[in-house]
Amino acid sequence: MQALPREILIAASEGNRSAFEKIYRATCDYVYTIALKVTGNRADAEEVTQDVFLKIFRELKRFRFASSFTTWLYRVTINSALNATRKTRRQRMGQVEYNDAIAVGDGRSATHDAIEREHNVARVSAMLEALNPDQRACIVLREIEGLRYKEIADVLKIPINTVRSRLQRAREALLAREQHGEG
Repeated sequence: MQALPREILIAASEGNRSAFEKIYRATCDYVYTIALKVTGNRADAEEVTQDVFLKIFRELKRFRFASSFTTWLYRVTINSALNATRKTRRQRMGQVEYNDAIAVGDGRSATHDAIEREHNVARVSAMLEALNPDQRACIVLREIEGLRYKEIADVLKIPINTVRSRLQRAREALLAREQHGEG
């Protein structure tokens, strides 16, 4: 996701709907993708995405640029996704629908590559679902989104040592799952 110009953020915070629409268009796919990776469920991810943009619309006027907009957006998205995950407490181990894992619109017939991609996405999703929501958020932000430990700590508003321990436990759980042939 590319950084949004400060002028657009300020205009949106002052109620300019066109500026807010630019923010939405630039970030909605990104927010949905993160929400899907954390919740592991398309319907929950869609609900989280709506929730995130309602929060941004209401709270943008309070954003003071103390952190980057991207960090703030991560924080709002992750917190909303974790809340949704905790609320629903659904465990769908290993059962991920193709449409939940892959963006709609590919249109190509099922080739070897598409089948392998589907298998890999389902495998990653199943492994993520095996983690508790806090571990899942840390793994998604670190391993999939590529954030540094300090950035993860800022996004989740937790100490950096908590990030380290959650990542360590998540990696151990994933390794154990892999060694037992569940991955």
